[in-house]
Amino acid sequence: MRVPRISIVLLLTLVCQLALAATEPSAPSAALPTDFAGWHLSGALTSSSDPAVADAANAAVLKEYGFQRFEKAEYTREDGRKLAVQAAIFEDASGAYGAFTYYQTPAMIEEKIGEQAGSLNNRVLFFQGNVLVDAVFDKLSAMSAAELRELAGMLLKPVASAGKLPALRNYLPAHGLEKNSSKYILGPIALDRNGAPLPSATVDFKSGAEVILGKYAAAAGDSTLMLIAYPTPQIAAQKLRQIDAAHTSTPQQPGIAPILDVGPFFDKRTGPILVIAAGPLSQSEARAMLSSISYEADVTWNENTYVSKRDNLANLLFNVIVLCGVVIGLALVAGIGFGGIRILTKRVFPGRIFDRPEEMEFISLHLEDNTPQSSSTP
Repeated sequence: MRVPRISIVLLLTLVCQLALAATEPSAPSAALPTDFAGWHLSGALTSSSDPAVADAANAAVLKEYGFQRFEKAEYTREDGRKLAVQAAIFEDASGAYGAFTYYQTPAMIEEKIGEQAGSLNNRVLFFQGNVLVDAVFDKLSAMSAAELRELAGMLLKPVASAGKLPALRNYLPAHGLEKNSSKYILGPIALDRNGAPLPSATVDFKSGAEVILGKYAAAAGDSTLMLIAYPTPQIAAQKLRQIDAAHTSTPQQPGIAPILDVGPFFDKRTGPILVIAAGPLSQSEARAMLSSISYEADVTWNENTYVSKRDNLANLLFNVIVLCGVVIGLALVAGIGFGGIRILTKRVFPGRIFDRPEEMEFISLHLEDNTPQSSSTP
């Protein structure tokens, strides 16, 4: 039967379309649910991958934190209340945490929602995993916090290590830290907008640096504590030498970024972390701040602390003996089988397969005929 050419063309076109559909990445699932805690989605859920849609004034900062997409939804309840929710999804929890600290203001009240939260009037800002949520109620109730806690539990969970928060935040001393003053920074734009004592060129984010800032009260005024974490202690030591050179050089050497005029300046290195204290600090205050930070290597031991059956030497020897027994048994069975088949064949077909004299040949050297004769000399 001859298949028409047009059918072959249509078949090939269909196969190509199916292959392209299989290779195209599927659309990401929505981070915000349609219903939670009595709230129901009203209208359509809008989404965009443009950070300018989320915040036009801080689009570049959102990119530094690993912005992926933005979602916006309006919710209503049966009693007529309304809730506007905006969610920014980042590559990992570090980005969501950094964006949270960037938008957090000193006037916000700490709330127990998600990983960390703050509220101001009818607005609640919190993050859970790699999602930063900005919720605005038209009218608060006694259950508003509990409702948002349920929402936080329904958000998409980050995959594997993407949900791990930065360890650098644990090194910022809590004693004397002013309310909501800590800022976690992953790029130069956010650093310059937060009034850090070092310029972004000196920090060098291209080398993999991450920064956290905190405001502390001193006797003569507010001071700034800045922690910079680099991938290795060697990089941190090199950057410390550059910072010291920029701080002590007068006039400024070419190619070295200047240190901002923030008053007294103190620094030290502990492991891969640089600690910088700047502001109206006395020697004793600066020494106390610097000494309160000490790097501790996070070592993970991922081997068993017990002897399993697989790692037990006696069990290994036993298995070797069993294996030898199995091999010997297989050899015996194979030998007996081969011998039995040979004997049976000789009985059924005598002289036809084995022991055929017409095909037996021997090589005879006749060594007795070539024995050399001994001779005696008179």
